[in-house]
Amino acid sequence: MSEETPSNPIQSQPSPAGLSDNAAGALAYFTIIPAIIFLLMAPYNQKPFIRFHAWQSILLTVAAIVIDIVLGIVLGIAMLLLPFFLHMLIWRLIELAWLAIWLVCIFNAFNGKRFKLPVIGNLAEKQAGA
Repeated sequence: MSEETPSNPIQSQPSPAGLSDNAAGALAYFTIIPAIIFLLMAPYNQKPFIRFHAWQSILLTVAAIVIDIVLGIVLGIAMLLLPFFLHMLIWRLIELAWLAIWLVCIFNAFNGKRFKLPVIGNLAEKQAGA
């Protein structure tokens, strides 16, 4: 009988708390709170994979807030020129794009991949020291 070996044994092993690195990396994207907790608590803050996803989650949240504020101002001004339904359609498309980015990050982290978002991924990698 042969035992199956995980494709990525380092990241699929559960930590002493029972949470695997992949699950912790994915969980870091569920609001900013788990990401901060993973950066502060051992053994999670000692693992580059989890630190990377925690930092990318934090930076993605900050980027989303900044971009939404800027687009809110731009679309608020454009609302004078655009019909209301078009204004709402644009906002829904922006929200859908954020949801898609968020889901891609969660899916890749859960599967043990280090998916780097443009600009944010490089900053997260530097902060994580990985």
